[in-house]
Amino acid sequence: MPPHCDSLDGPVVEAARRALDASDVTVVLPFVPEDGEEEVRSVFAAVLPARAASPEAREVADRLFFETVVRIHRAGEGEAFTGLKPAGLDVGPAIPLAETAITTGDAGPVADYLITTLRHQLEHRLEEVNALAATKDRSVADARTWVEAMLGFQVYSHEVLEVITRRGHGAAEHAGPHHHG
Repeated sequence: MPPHCDSLDGPVVEAARRALDASDVTVVLPFVPEDGEEEVRSVFAAVLPARAASPEAREVADRLFFETVVRIHRAGEGEAFTGLKPAGLDVGPAIPLAETAITTGDAGPVADYLITTLRHQLEHRLEEVNALAATKDRSVADARTWVEAMLGFQVYSHEVLEVITRRGHGAAEHAGPHHHG
C-alpha cells in the first residue's frame, strides 16, 4: 500500500481525528484489527483528558493517538510501522481516483486509468519480446535474453491476474479459483 495509510492526511489518521473531535473511539475502531482494539481504547481514554490541558498537550496527545492507531492498523496489514508520514505525499494517480470512485459510486474513471496503464505495459513488454525474437537464433546469449523477456511477459501477466482477482485490502487469499487455459 502507498504511504497513504500512515500519512497525516490518510484515511486512518482522518478517522482518528474524527474520533478525537467527537470523543467517540468507535469512529476509528473499524481501521484497527479486533486484537488491537483494547490498546486503542486505552490510549484514547488516556489522551482525551490530556488534550484539554493546553494546545501543546493537545498536539502531543493527538500525535500519540495517531501513531498508536496507525501502528496497530499497519500491524493488522502485516506491515511495519515506520512512523507517520507528512500530509500531501504523492500517492500516485490510482488512490485519488479510487477515493473519487468511492465518493461518486462510479468506478469508470479508475477502471479506465488502470486498463489504459495495463494495456500500455503489456504492449511495451510484448514489443520487447517480439524485438528480441528476431535475434534469438543468433546465439545462446541472445536466446537467453529472449527467454527472459518471454517468461517475464508471461509471469507479469500471471501476477497481474493474481492481483486483480485477490480479495480486498489486506487479504492475502484469492477470491476464487483461477482457470488458466
